[in-house]
Amino acid sequence: MRLIRLGAEPSAIGADVRAALTAWGVGTEVLGGIALIGVQPPDCPIPLDAIVVLPKGVLVIVGVDLPDPGMKLEAPLGGQWKIDGWPLVAKDGTANPATEAVAAATAVAQRIQAMRAEPLPVSTVVAVGPFVSQVVQPTVDLNRGVRVLHPKPSTVLSAARELATSTVPCTADHAAKLFAILQNTGSPPDAKAFIAEGFSDAVSPDLAAASTMLIPKAQLLQVIGRKRLPGKLTWPYLAGAALLALILVVWLVVALPSDDKPADATPAPTSAQPTSVVVDGTTFVPKEMKKDQECQAQAFGDVKAWLVANDCGVLLRATYETTLKDKPVTVLVADMDLYDAPSAKALHAVVALPGSGGVHGLDGKPLKSAAFANGTKGSHVTLAFAVWSGGAGDPSLDPIAKQALRLPTTR
Repeated sequence: MRLIRLGAEPSAIGADVRAALTAWGVGTEVLGGIALIGVQPPDCPIPLDAIVVLPKGVLVIVGVDLPDPGMKLEAPLGGQWKIDGWPLVAKDGTANPATEAVAAATAVAQRIQAMRAEPLPVSTVVAVGPFVSQVVQPTVDLNRGVRVLHPKPSTVLSAARELATSTVPCTADHAAKLFAILQNTGSPPDAKAFIAEGFSDAVSPDLAAASTMLIPKAQLLQVIGRKRLPGKLTWPYLAGAALLALILVVWLVVALPSDDKPADATPAPTSAQPTSVVVDGTTFVPKEMKKDQECQAQAFGDVKAWLVANDCGVLLRATYETTLKDKPVTVLVADMDLYDAPSAKALHAVVALPGSGGVHGLDGKPLKSAAFANGTKGSHVTLAFAVWSGGAGDPSLDPIAKQALRLPTTR
């Protein structure tokens, strides 16, 4: 188990959660997996003590600090909690501290689903403290994939083994996509770190199968060695070959021109490049165009998270210049090919949300306060940004951004 600490644990018992996970040790000797400590994924209502990503499941761990230690905790999800027979009521009047924990786990599962990442089961662990000797839960709650426990290496390990039961283990590549979706800062670990923690390397079986197709070098030489030329070449064969060579030499002398110039010096016709594009009366002058195979590397925000978790064929970006009220305007148009229409619609749903991110300019930076428009057609999603040249944008540039959706991203 490897731990990545992104922030402080929001509960006091969170320190015990971290200690329990640390006790498993690095690698797969106990369980494997990688945990994010002190994380609050986008769209999650509360900060979490930990998200544990295992090869066969995801655990959302939320700490609940009880007013006092106890021997027996009765913890139904749909009813009043009791500690040693006494009703437990939080400072805000909540009778069931697990409500927030379940809501947080649901938000994490919905984000994973919305970003179309690996569909691992997401379960909830409510870590209570400072100390509880025994926790009693209804069977129906246990079947829902929720565990309430005092965090120790043994109790957290038992919960992980009971809840992480996916029949299809997560690969290192899919795990990296999950982390890109869940992390609110930083970058996911590399593939070697995931493989060291028990995530499968999907490439290895294919390579192993391919290696069985190779022919050993010694065997290949032996096969080639079996081909034999005739032991003797007769004179008729030699005479025919000489005559053919003579005819070829004569043809070359006649066909080749006498000077050093090529036989056909006429330049190939080239199509004229457009100097401007007019959309609804607005003239756009093309400046630069760029093609990228890795779409996610040029994106930011939720758009990047979605692209990390899903395939994108190619990203085409183009910049144009135009004017509005005699002031110069810079326009960026980005076209992403998502291979199929359902994927394009899914990404477009993310793009259409305010503050969901976008695509960098050709200098690798997002355009500041740009007017923004977006659209989708078939397997493509198109984004358009407009700013005042050398500065930021404002709402007066919205019509320019909408017109820019119809500009080409290739010459």
